[in-house]
Amino acid sequence: MTGEVGILRCGVHIPRLRLARAKIAAAMAWLSPPSRTSPAGARAIGNWDEDALTLAVEAARRCLGAPPFPPPQAAIFCSTTAPFADRDDAGLAAAALDLPESTRTSNASGSLRAATSALVGELRAARTEPVLLLASDTRLARPGSAQEMSYGDAAAALLLGPSGPGTLATVLCAHGVSSDFVDHYRMSGQRFDYALEERWARDESLLKLLPRAIEDLLGRAQVRAQDVTHLALPVAGVSARRLAELTSLGHARRDATVLEHCGDAGVAQPFLLLLAALEASSPGDLIVLAGIGQGADVLLLRAEEGVRGLQALSTALASGREEPSYVRYLSHRHLLDVDFGMRAERDERTAHTVAWRKRDMVTAFKGGRCSRCGTVQFPRTRVCVNPECRATDTQTPHRLADSSGTVKTFTEDWQAYSVRPPCVYGNVQFAEGGNLLMEFTDLEAGELKVGDPVRFVFRIKDEDRTRAFRRYFWKATRTG
Repeated sequence: MTGEVGILRCGVHIPRLRLARAKIAAAMAWLSPPSRTSPAGARAIGNWDEDALTLAVEAARRCLGAPPFPPPQAAIFCSTTAPFADRDDAGLAAAALDLPESTRTSNASGSLRAATSALVGELRAARTEPVLLLASDTRLARPGSAQEMSYGDAAAALLLGPSGPGTLATVLCAHGVSSDFVDHYRMSGQRFDYALEERWARDESLLKLLPRAIEDLLGRAQVRAQDVTHLALPVAGVSARRLAELTSLGHARRDATVLEHCGDAGVAQPFLLLLAALEASSPGDLIVLAGIGQGADVLLLRAEEGVRGLQALSTALASGREEPSYVRYLSHRHLLDVDFGMRAERDERTAHTVAWRKRDMVTAFKGGRCSRCGTVQFPRTRVCVNPECRATDTQTPHRLADSSGTVKTFTEDWQAYSVRPPCVYGNVQFAEGGNLLMEFTDLEAGELKVGDPVRFVFRIKDEDRTRAFRRYFWKATRTG
């Protein structure tokens, strides 16, 4: 593979909530012998209205920036925890991002190396057109399991395209091998991974398969191991040290902050580690990236001038806040069936015909701007809401998702049903005028104030459990 394809932009979204591992250990202390030391760090956990899709949309927004941007010609959604088994998740993400309907969309799953495999597979297309890769996972872990301590929720987005000024990194070489070695699995319809003994996976797969793949990669690229500066390897501990030694890459820098402050983000983990390496790189540094899962993908990249000042990952890692309640976390992930009372007994049936006709307003969050008086409103209607205008059929679509606003009024409602009480809603004044009654998210009781600045995020609106369908809409959240 030539050095024509580069990573042009990147974006990271790590949920705001972080659950300290010490809190998990304390809650489950009755099950396991007490440890002499308290487990360090925290794992990132999605709020009740976040899933792999909403995380990916937020990462993509940070990658692409606010419009106008050169729209990618393709959007690939990579996840082992996609919300739909039979619906184009990538197409839904593209709609939320307001990408053109001509955007080619596809989904990659079935392995923790889905994202790196998609990266390798899209290199040819990215030589001539921008390709957006979305990697996201929100894996469930059985309470008390080792995975509960190690897993984390996160998403990363990479925009691939022809290398040029400002490119973050150039892909120099790529190589992949397939091996149906089972170290863990999750059958269709099951909620949790089943993991085999760690030493078995390390000794019989990792330490045999990956060194050969990396050796082949460096041989193809005609690069010496001692010239590699960073190793982005989605394994930790003894396995990582042994792999570094076996590949003569013991000198290469490896990031430890992602695992400590976020956790193992599944499909997104290789991209997070790549961005950690890029943030620590200087132009010209060489990086070996690996994706592992029933085989391995290995890539050699060279950091370019665009890495100067890159802080996408470190900013996301630093933006967390503690989730104080382990029980509330269990409830949010449907690991504890809480009785919310009669107020929760309501039908959430979706009118799909209306959802289709109003899709640009619901999914892309587009209101209307009157071409005569300039008034912005949501929803878009035939008649302008400005009492001094009232013109008919003068509104043009106006995207509000990338706008900002301030809290005009709000209510903390402890009587209305909410998965995370209280239900906080109120009027938001848009920066360009107009206001909308909408829900707020990522807040604790007593935290919101009138006049607070807000931005808008794509989240789960509700779930129809009778018909197994999930609806999405935009919510307001405090800026900063």
